[in-house]
Amino acid sequence: MARDLVVPLAPGVWRIPLLGDFFNGFVLRDDDGQVTLLDMGVARSGPKVMAALGAIGAGPSDVTRLLLTHAHPDHAGGAAHVARETGRSVEIHEDDVEHARTGTSPPRDRSLRLGRLLDRLAKGSFDPVPVERGLVDGELLDVAGGLRVIHTPGHSPGHASFLHEPTGTLVTGDAIFNVRGVRWPVASFCTSYAMTKATAHRLVEVDHALAAFTHGPELRDRPRQTITDFLHREGHLEG
Repeated sequence: MARDLVVPLAPGVWRIPLLGDFFNGFVLRDDDGQVTLLDMGVARSGPKVMAALGAIGAGPSDVTRLLLTHAHPDHAGGAAHVARETGRSVEIHEDDVEHARTGTSPPRDRSLRLGRLLDRLAKGSFDPVPVERGLVDGELLDVAGGLRVIHTPGHSPGHASFLHEPTGTLVTGDAIFNVRGVRWPVASFCTSYAMTKATAHRLVEVDHALAAFTHGPELRDRPRQTITDFLHREGHLEG
């Protein structure tokens, strides 16, 4: 296995380092060989996502599902390429569906000066992608034994994290980063920075054995406690 293309996280689950550990996508494989891809990085990351399939002994015809945590160009940018190569449409939380279909980022936080500036500059920020349907909070997807949708809005209206229940692997998306330690995402990139903080408690309400981040390396040692401690320090978790 080409370990520089994929990082094993748990049985049937891999991380795809798309720009070192800083931008990540993920692969999940069913026992019958069906493959699900989750987040596809920036536009130039599409071929790297496809190369990762070969690293686990799979190919484009094995891909049966494409998922996105949210409709930002560093997550959805490579999705158009992957959709063309696999012939599959994307699934994303229903509140981000129209943004994915039109290739436009959700609004930035208007309470922040930089957020207002980014809003004015953001025009057609990634190639539109075909969307099969919108996901809803709490839905259990038939992916590799069960992938739970956890709506964690704030970074975008439809931002979702995902819990792979059989292995306890939590993909946080951009609800929280692990870049030089656990931290919040960049405030001005959020639709509502306050809501991002207010909904992060959902990450520790589910039991997980490994926390995987779309920005930063995974946490394998007591990840739930590490995130809990961070939220306590930040004043966003009671008890």
